Amino acid sequence: MKTVALAFSGGLDTTVCVPLLEEEYGYDDVIGVTVDVGQPEEEFAEAEETAEALDLDHYVVDAKDAFAEQCLDAVKANATYQSYPLGTALARPVIAEAILDVAKENDCDAVAHGCTGKGNDQLRFEAVWRASDLEVIAPVREMGLTREWEMGYADEHDLPVEGGNEGVWSIDTNLWSRSVEGGNLEDPGYVPPEDIYEWTLAPGAETELVEIEFEAGKPVAVDGEAMDAVSLIEYLNELAGKHGVGRTDLMEDRMLGLKVRENYEHPAATTLLNAHEALEGLVLTKEERSFKTSIDQQWAEKAYEGLLSAPLVDALDGFIDTTQEKVTGTVTIKFQGGQARAVARESEHAVYSEDAASFNTETVGKIEQADATGVAKYHGYQSRLANDE
Repeated sequence: MKTVALAFSGGLDTTVCVPLLEEEYGYDDVIGVTVDVGQPEEEFAEAEETAEALDLDHYVVDAKDAFAEQCLDAVKANATYQSYPLGTALARPVIAEAILDVAKENDCDAVAHGCTGKGNDQLRFEAVWRASDLEVIAPVREMGLTREWEMGYADEHDLPVEGGNEGVWSIDTNLWSRSVEGGNLEDPGYVPPEDIYEWTLAPGAETELVEIEFEAGKPVAVDGEAMDAVSLIEYLNELAGKHGVGRTDLMEDRMLGLKVRENYEHPAATTLLNAHEALEGLVLTKEERSFKTSIDQQWAEKAYEGLLSAPLVDALDGFIDTTQEKVTGTVTIKFQGGQARAVARESEHAVYSEDAASFNTETVGKIEQADATGVAKYHGYQSRLANDE
């Protein structure tokens, strides 16, 4: 008896995959696996309802805590890709690992997904799965299916989808971000309507201050109240979202070389990344900050590719963790006009002297203003010589 574990959402693609895995790939049993990384409750209800209609064995795995910790690791690395905080990219490997665990527990012969051959997710899932001995199946990609074909197939086979109509937009939601694409948004010249947004209100004139506390680079409390990772992210999504914080509309370069138009919402991510970077600015030296920029970029690239398990990332994490030892303190963020701006920061590890920086002090320790004269004479000396030729 051949068994396959399918990444299952209850949407058109994965619903169509169930009979295809049986009829076209010869599997006797299909197991559906839905992994909770912070999706809306109605998505789980849809998956459960569809699985029941298909008479499909269905597993729901709670991976919110693991995913939230992954998101906070991304904060330590200031991880953004082409200006937006990574969300889907961080979630997919977590989902893939959970599905692989269920597949192994049920002695499955294969794992499958409903991704097309044009997106990033196929690569992120398979980077995890191909490290196992299980066969990897991608019916939509391998059979070259289109949405139109799938809708016709669903109709002919009386599958439990609403004619394949899943709404105007293609939406992916997790704890860290909400992405909206497809439909008219595929036209770069199309101005998105306000109703594509659910997490963020249109930016207004109201302002609000929030204090975020960090320990070793990770946020641990908001306004003095300690929170676990999931609660902290959910709280800031709601709070920052009220001020329109965290909207991104960009042309994104995918791994396969395609350029696509994407819209994202990420209120908590934007807030935490801005706060963290502000605290690093207070406690890290100029050299650490400069070098870490390149390390952070490499980390974000591997995260976007779904390859945080790569040996390179272990090395990057070593540097990042060392720099984060002193990234402990508080940052005050001001929400205003869709922005989350750091307006104050404090840390016992600050690489800063108010006396030294102040215009009102003449001498600090063994350093006085006149000492800068020699530096000023040498500064730009070679350039002056070159320009005199």
